[in-house]
Amino acid sequence: MSSHGLSARAAAWRVLHDIRRGIPFDLALERALGAVPEADRGLAHELAAGTLRYRSALDAAIAPHLDRGPDRIREDLLDILRLGAYQLLFLDRIPPHAAVDTAVALGRRIAGARVGGFINAVLRKISEVGVAKSEEIEGDAPASLLALRYSHPEWLIERWIQRFGREDTERLLEINNTRPPLVVQPARWDRETLIASFEQQQIAWHPAPFEAGLVVEGRRPQALPGFAAGSCFVQDPAQALVVRFFDRAAGSAIFDACAAPGGKSIAFSGRGFVAAADLRPPRARRLRENLQRAGAGPVAVLAADAAHPPVRPMPAVLLDAPCLGTGTFSRHPDARWRVSPEALVTLAAESGRLLRSLADVVAPGGLLFFATCSLEPEENDVQIDAFLAEDRRFRREPPASVPSELLTPAGDLMLLPHVHGTDGAYASRLRRTA
Repeated sequence: MSSHGLSARAAAWRVLHDIRRGIPFDLALERALGAVPEADRGLAHELAAGTLRYRSALDAAIAPHLDRGPDRIREDLLDILRLGAYQLLFLDRIPPHAAVDTAVALGRRIAGARVGGFINAVLRKISEVGVAKSEEIEGDAPASLLALRYSHPEWLIERWIQRFGREDTERLLEINNTRPPLVVQPARWDRETLIASFEQQQIAWHPAPFEAGLVVEGRRPQALPGFAAGSCFVQDPAQALVVRFFDRAAGSAIFDACAAPGGKSIAFSGRGFVAAADLRPPRARRLRENLQRAGAGPVAVLAADAAHPPVRPMPAVLLDAPCLGTGTFSRHPDARWRVSPEALVTLAAESGRLLRSLADVVAPGGLLFFATCSLEPEENDVQIDAFLAEDRRFRREPPASVPSELLTPAGDLMLLPHVHGTDGAYASRLRRTA
């Protein structure tokens, strides 16, 4: 097998390898694609993301052909089998012989010549038998059936069924297993200039839901006009709507306490001074790079702990809180394999502590903005209700800047992928009255 045919598979395997070591999907993908020919990058992305999205179904297809089960196979070899099985079962455009041959070649490159026969035998059996059907699972518990079919944690599906119902939960799972579109927001170029440049270069685009950005087809961000000079930045409509919901007054300073990678700080930067911080220096460096490229106003980047904010009282403070990220599983297909009930409790407690710490650096009369990319109540409205019951200096103050259909009865912003066609997101806008 030629190196050309192998490059996309090797890059996808490297993404899976790095994710197992705690590296987020977007960073792992960026690292893996560095040496991959441009023509192979789309396939590498598809293979890595698809294998993560359908991991449970792939393991169910692999398991009958292993003597000892997937749990007893070396993780690097199991990822090769998953990549091969994904091509066989979910990518019609790849011939079966190409899927098998490239997996065998990749296995020999990574683990030695002896594994080639093993990989070949397992994948050829999968090609003949196909994927295990979720209907074949013993029992009829809806969460169990959906967990296999859509490769999501069963405990999370149970929660969603209780909240959204079976039909809407399945719609949410389907969306989570699709590749999200590329959506960009104007930065140093205004919307009209950006659109004119797309049309001049015959770049297909259409408005994002609620006019919250431009959906671009068939291009990588780096290939868009003026991208390197900050013409636009990548941001899902959900996050653009969060910024719109905050309705920050022009000219007022803001402290963005957990700012990396910087989308909200970039959006805020044209309306007054932004102090953007992140705890970890590597994330702060990436934040600085993004703001230098696309920021439109005065900014300061800090490596700082939001639990100990290094600022005097500010007119506006934003906490983009740590959370499970259950609203972004489509964009971050690895995140579903890191969530747990224990992590939900831990992260909710952490964001509560940060919220209380940051409340003290909101100037009297100022605004405290809270946001997550989570669908879970404990991280969203339950969090804010508990904070307001404890700190009487603040009250909700929803704006009129977003459609009322996006607001909860309490006046918070709540976006659901299966309802609004965006990532999932939550935001609350709080005014300090004393």
